[in-house]
Amino acid sequence: MMNPFSLEGKIILVTGSSSGIGRGIAIECSKMGATIILTGRNRERLEETLAMLEGSGHSYIIADISKQEKIDSLVNGISVLDGCVLCAGIPQVCPVKHFKRKDIEDIFSVNTFAPIMIVSSLLKKKKIQRGASVVLIESVSGVFVGTKGDVSYNASKAALNGFLKGAALELAGQGIRINAINPGLVPTNILNLSNELFAETHHTDLMLNSYPLKRYGKPEDIAYGAIYLLSDASNWVTGTNLVIDGGYLLN
Repeated sequence: MMNPFSLEGKIILVTGSSSGIGRGIAIECSKMGATIILTGRNRERLEETLAMLEGSGHSYIIADISKQEKIDSLVNGISVLDGCVLCAGIPQVCPVKHFKRKDIEDIFSVNTFAPIMIVSSLLKKKKIQRGASVVLIESVSGVFVGTKGDVSYNASKAALNGFLKGAALELAGQGIRINAINPGLVPTNILNLSNELFAETHHTDLMLNSYPLKRYGKPEDIAYGAIYLLSDASNWVTGTNLVIDGGYLLN
């Protein structure tokens, strides 16, 4: 019996796959039969992820996607894709009155410009085929809610969501789907960095009671949503936001 959620035979690129949500997505997609191309900035952590994947034929490419020349090199170095998950992201905790232009440019460079330009480069180089699926990892923050202290992060994700809606219309004619996952709080290295920047447990101590299911997310929670959006089970889904947030938005 055919499994519509199978990723067997699909080649999938996962950015930000050296840790956290990206690593979890890569691992779970490999379990569903996908051949994974990992990318991130840290060779050691990418090799750790590679060792965790099931199956064979997987690979990794070291790339700092905040730089356009590295995006071009990454796209030139991969085969034609059946899907990609654009997961790389950085936090930035800073009150509005202390903003500096360079700080805003830095967070937009990774969270917004990089995924947009990767999609553009894949199309330009004909490295993503008809019927492929693109998954953007956004956030509930910026798209559905705002949070004090995280305004630049919120803005970077909101801008990416605007790209999603227009791109879905453009790419539909080529049979390429593009959707977003909007996670609630998933404790990862990025969250730890965010807390360090704020010099307190800015998120975790304050937010648990806001989650009706009484736990934070796990990378695999987000990965299962990505599998759905990458698979043939979502063939009639594009331009949508899949919220995976433990009920957070109900509040």
